[in-house]
Amino acid sequence: MRFPKKVMAYCPRCNAHTEHTVSIYHQGKRRELSEGQRRYNRKLKGYGSSPKPKQKRFAKINKKVALVLTCSKCGYKLHKTLGRMKKVELV
Repeated sequence: MRFPKKVMAYCPRCNAHTEHTVSIYHQGKRRELSEGQRRYNRKLKGYGSSPKPKQKRFAKINKKVALVLTCSKCGYKLHKTLGRMKKVELV
């Protein structure tokens, strides 16, 4: 899907429709010392070290794409989910 790099969208901080720059959301690096990660590592330790059964075959071939809209006036960021698709291109 082709999506424009700049869109007019509602900004809750400005309380108006302003121009937003669009970028694709990417996950950040995991923190090793966070409680959830420590719990996960503890569960991986020892015999039979998988917390959940491994998936045999993959049912879904696409990922859900999330966009980050950044307000050009105040810099407020909001997320917009596009849904499942194989490829997203910012034009």
